[in-house]
Amino acid sequence: MTAAGTLAGAAWADGLHQVVAHVPPESTQQAVGYPSLFLLVVLGSLVPVVPTGAVVSSAAAVAFHHSSPLALLFVFVVASGAAFLGDLGLYWLGRRGIHSRNGSRWLARLRARAAPERLAQAQQRLREHGVLVLVLSRLVPAGRIPVMLACLLAAMPPRRFARGDLPACLAWAATYQLIGVLGGSLFPEPWQGVAAAIGLTVLFGAAPAAWRRLRPAPAPAPAVGEERTADGNG
Repeated sequence: MTAAGTLAGAAWADGLHQVVAHVPPESTQQAVGYPSLFLLVVLGSLVPVVPTGAVVSSAAAVAFHHSSPLALLFVFVVASGAAFLGDLGLYWLGRRGIHSRNGSRWLARLRARAAPERLAQAQQRLREHGVLVLVLSRLVPAGRIPVMLACLLAAMPPRRFARGDLPACLAWAATYQLIGVLGGSLFPEPWQGVAAAIGLTVLFGAAPAAWRRLRPAPAPAPAVGEERTADGNG
């Protein structure tokens, strides 16, 4: 290695040491982190472009390395509460569009983000299983919006929606927190745990779509005329 390379490496190490040395204490991290977690999850529930699962997993990975035994509990309470409030807010905005003659931009956004086939599946499952489908909707990637839209189109009362959405938010927060804890337990440094948690979250979200692509397509049902011919009744 050249002298210039050695000096550059030493300078980089010294800079990294300075950054680590100036990391705020846990009390400051918690004072800033919990409100940030709440705002990001609420925003991600209202505008489904923020990767809220990765946010919760990252917060759990950092909390895993905190000395406070309640850090993970606070992450769970904040994340599930924020998700619940965000869902209720989006449902209320969607109901305003349902009852308005001209609709609303929030309802239009929900319709734009729900593919017709996914919406049809959500409506069928809602008729068969009721509010229980809400619990799974938050655990299935891209499943929350079609189910919420199906509830809106079925004119489900907000109180009934809230009863089904509360356990869904609790299960969602617990799932992504476990992913964060797993990522945090794999490495000694919090930033390494955050990176691992984000990677696991992406893998968890991409797995169902990959499975649907790799799964062989079901054989098409025979036409009525072909079925009668095969039975010898044609």
